[in-house]
Amino acid sequence: MIKILIVDDHAIVRSGLMSLLNDHTSMEVVGEAAEGDEGIAKALSLKPDVVLMDLSMPHGKDGLSATAELKKRLPDCSILVLTMHDDDEYLFRAIHAGASGYILKNAPHEELVSAIHTIANGNAYLYPTATKRLMSEYLDKLKRGEHSDIFDTLSDREKEILGWIAKGYANKEIAEHLIISVKTVETHKSNLMEKLGLRTRPELVKFAMKKGLLTFE
Repeated sequence: MIKILIVDDHAIVRSGLMSLLNDHTSMEVVGEAAEGDEGIAKALSLKPDVVLMDLSMPHGKDGLSATAELKKRLPDCSILVLTMHDDDEYLFRAIHAGASGYILKNAPHEELVSAIHTIANGNAYLYPTATKRLMSEYLDKLKRGEHSDIFDTLSDREKEILGWIAKGYANKEIAEHLIISVKTVETHKSNLMEKLGLRTRPELVKFAMKKGLLTFE
């Protein structure tokens, strides 16, 4: 069961989303909020798996600020931005703030459900046209010789877990150190290994040493 918190300043939108999502046996809307500060408070109390976050909320904290603060205070909570803004600037700012996904309010409800499942499983989701634009921009950079370091694609939490793994700690030990679940550690480990294209612990150790994550006293 995926626990969901809805943060949107329009009551009718919250009501519609709640009715739609509660129809799915794999999902439960555990709370709602009308602005960012209330959303953060509800999230800290309810510990949802996924937060649906609107960007434009005129009263209280806006969606971008709320996303950034929520990721600092609940790093294992996945945030799906649900907005009317089909705009690259908003998209990049949302990702930079820590959002796991970005979807438009005019998307079919099947796409919204799919996006929620995607980010709840520890993956990222972007609506199709945004993905196409990002790919085009990346290919343009490659053509111009602007290669980025793949290490920079890792989240702060993934980098942290990479360091613990390289030092020989088991998933359970890492979970205890970071005060998160073993399942969360396993998800982050799977994601970072996929991003880095690595398959074995020796490869992880070698990569971590190159990046200065593994030191010996």
